[in-house]
Amino acid sequence: MKRLAILLAVAALTSGCGLRPVYSGGSSGPTATFLSSVTVQPIDGGRVGWLLRAALADRLGDPAQGDRRYRLEVEVDDDLTSFGIRGDTAVTRERRTIRARYRLVDNATGQVVLDATAGSDAGIDVVSSDVATLAAEQTAAERLAQVVADQIVARLGLYAGRGGRR
Repeated sequence: MKRLAILLAVAALTSGCGLRPVYSGGSSGPTATFLSSVTVQPIDGGRVGWLLRAALADRLGDPAQGDRRYRLEVEVDDDLTSFGIRGDTAVTRERRTIRARYRLVDNATGQVVLDATAGSDAGIDVVSSDVATLAAEQTAAERLAQVVADQIVARLGLYAGRGGRR
């Protein structure tokens, strides 16, 4: 009986905390509807830009469907830094860093409604095989593009969940 009373008290206290699911309503909810109204502009940056745009388009939906109220403009910076240098000047580790500055622009007014950054990095072992090292660098770029896309979409979802307020 005491446990039930404690659970009811906790439920009563936390019910007024203001927390609510961002994706409430599923695919027809306000956040999903907002995200489907965003189109991703082409991203410069070579392969990394292409990977990031593909990941964003995958999360936001098919740009050919429906009217898009917003456009997402992204500038990507891809950096590969060598460190862990041995005595014979051979590199033993690399760090790949992807940073993206993104702006959400209202197509009707041209106003930037959200301006933010996202980024992530990954460590890469440099081995004696150049092919293996190149494959590790490419795999890191693919994984980092996914992580950065997740960060951007999460921030867009938070913006939508707040009713378009930063």
